[in-house]
Amino acid sequence: MTVRLADVIDVLEAAYPERLAQQWDSVGLVCGDPDEPVESVTIAVDATAAVVDEVAERGLLLAHHPLLLRGVDTVAADTPKGALLHRMIRTGRALFTAHTNADSAAPGVSDALAEALGLTVEAVLQPRPAVVDTDKWVIYVPRDDAEAVRAAIFAAGAGRIGDYTHCSWSVTGTGQFLPMDGADPTIGAVGTVEHVTEDRVEVIAEARDRGRVLAALRAAHPFEEPAYDIFAMQPVPTEVGLGRIAVLDRPEPLGAFAARVRDALPATSWGVRAAGDPYATVARVAVCGGAGDSLLDTVAAADVQAYVTADLRHHPADEHRRASSVALVDVAHWASEYPWCHQAGALLRAAFGDDLPVTVSDVRTDPWNVDPAEAVDPSPSEGRE
Repeated sequence: MTVRLADVIDVLEAAYPERLAQQWDSVGLVCGDPDEPVESVTIAVDATAAVVDEVAERGLLLAHHPLLLRGVDTVAADTPKGALLHRMIRTGRALFTAHTNADSAAPGVSDALAEALGLTVEAVLQPRPAVVDTDKWVIYVPRDDAEAVRAAIFAAGAGRIGDYTHCSWSVTGTGQFLPMDGADPTIGAVGTVEHVTEDRVEVIAEARDRGRVLAALRAAHPFEEPAYDIFAMQPVPTEVGLGRIAVLDRPEPLGAFAARVRDALPATSWGVRAAGDPYATVARVAVCGGAGDSLLDTVAAADVQAYVTADLRHHPADEHRRASSVALVDVAHWASEYPWCHQAGALLRAAFGDDLPVTVSDVRTDPWNVDPAEAVDPSPSEGRE
C-alpha cells in the first residue's frame, strides 16, 4: 500500500494535537508535499545535518524540536538551517515537528520518560485546563415563556456541550416579587406581592458569548427585569498537560534511584546529577521531559519524593532545596526526550505496519558532546609537534 505524507500527518496530529502546543511554539509540517508518497520515517529529537544524513530520499524526518522557531526571517541556502531545508526539499525529504504538543499529549514525552525509567504513571503533574472559559447561567422565567427563552439563548450560543447542542436543565418552582412605584410589571400590579409559577433554567455557554446570551435573554424574556445568575466556571483539569506523577514498583534510596535514571537513559557528557539525601526513600516521583524548572513549585506540592527533569539551573534548584524536601535528579535535555522517539516510532508502526519503515535515529544530537573524562590528547603525529 502506498502511504502518503498526509496519511502520516493524520496519525501524528491525532496523537499530538496542534491545539496542545504552546502559543510561542512552531509545530507541524515544515517542508514536504502532503499529497506525495512517503517511503520511510526517521525519528529524532533534533533535525541536524547528521540526522538528515540518515533520512532516505522521499522519507520523512519526524523531529521533536522545531528547526525554525524564533526570529527566522530567511531560509536562504547560504544559512545553516536554510541549507538543510534546501537539501531536504531537493531530494523529496519532508520534515514534521511535534514539540510542546507532544510534551502535553497523553501519552507524550513525559510518559515515555517514565516508561524508560521503569515507572508507572498515575497522574499528570500540571494538567492542562480546558481551553474554553465557560459560564453557567441560571435563568428564572414563567413556565409558559420558558421554551421561547431557551430557543433564544440556544441561538446565541448557549447550551453547547461537546458534540451536543440545546442542552439545558429545568425545575419548576414559585417566584415572588413586589412591583414598586415606577415599575411596569408584565404580571401583577404595583404594590402587590405576586407569586408566579416559574421554571429555573440552567445552561452553560462560553464566556466570550456572555454579551450575546444576555441580549437574547432580555429580548425573549417577558419580564421588565428578568432574574438570572451568571457563574464563571472553574477550568476543568484534563488528562493532558506537562509532566507526570509516577510510582516505582518498590521504594529505593535516592542514590539507587539516581543510578536507575543513569542506567536507563542514553549516556551524555552532561550525565546525571542529584540533589538530596542519598539514603532518603523514593517511592513516588515527578518527571518532566525537557527543561522543567518552571514546574518546581508544582513539584513541591505534589506529594513526591523526587523530581526527574532537565536543564535545572543553580538558583532555582538552590531555592527549591531550601524550601522543599523533594530531591532533584537532573539529566541532559536530549536524553530526557529521546525515549519519546521510540514512543512515536511504535505509534507509526502500529498504524502502518510493513507499509512504512520507521527508524529511530541513534545520532546523539545533544549539543554538549565532549566528556572531559573521556577526552584523549592527540599524539604528536596528529598535529601537536
